[in-house]
Amino acid sequence: MNTSHSALQAVVFDWAGTTVDFGSRAPILAFMALFADNKVAISIEEARAPMGLEKRDHIAAVLKMPRVAEAWKQAHGAEVAVADIDRLYQDFIPYQLKTIPTCSKLIPGALEAFADIRARGAKIGSNTGYASMMIGQLVQDAADQGYVPDCIITASDVKHGRPYPEMLWKNLIELDVLDIKTVVKVDDTVVGIEEGLNGGCWTVGLAVSGNEVGLSFEEWSALSATEQARLKEKAYAKMNASGAHYVIDSIADLPAVLDAIEQRLANGENP
Repeated sequence: MNTSHSALQAVVFDWAGTTVDFGSRAPILAFMALFADNKVAISIEEARAPMGLEKRDHIAAVLKMPRVAEAWKQAHGAEVAVADIDRLYQDFIPYQLKTIPTCSKLIPGALEAFADIRARGAKIGSNTGYASMMIGQLVQDAADQGYVPDCIITASDVKHGRPYPEMLWKNLIELDVLDIKTVVKVDDTVVGIEEGLNGGCWTVGLAVSGNEVGLSFEEWSALSATEQARLKEKAYAKMNASGAHYVIDSIADLPAVLDAIEQRLANGENP
């Protein structure tokens, strides 16, 4: 790593599944409990499919799934209405507030990656599909573990959530970043990578630590090497298909990628 002068100005991270909450468990636990309490049980796969969207949009996307839409109609005697989505979102907030503090541990290697970025002289931004009202405890828990990003933008701070790049761009405005090609977006969801691509920056997808594998660190570590390899292959295929410039296991592998991006910038390449 060249610490004398870095071509990178900022690295912008997602939260759950990227910097905290290995497996991105907190949103899934909340969504599944919400739907179950509304007489429509959903699977982990159904809960995860729209991951990365703003949470009201996420609820709406789940309800558009044919099986879920039919289950809702059978349970409630009518098709889903906008008022139902609005109510579910308001009901969802306390579920999410309950699960976030139980899933706020930093992902292994995160502190080392943050230190690496600081040593390059770059800034650390962050954004999330959580609303501002949801993340107070998470931000405090992260700070207690040593993670204090220079900027935090939530889905409720912008007009359009992902895949629109508004949260990314708002980070860069707050961080006084001039050149988008000196920025890296790191995310564990396809829609989060699309945000970075739409915004014009470099993108790094995380295949193992987040939504695509969806296991806690303990669950992942307990798997056989064969099962880990099977899940990794599937997750890498999904993240590579998103168009990410790089795909790695987790934030622990990020410093080597930042070295590669800096070299490409030095060679005159753009995202």
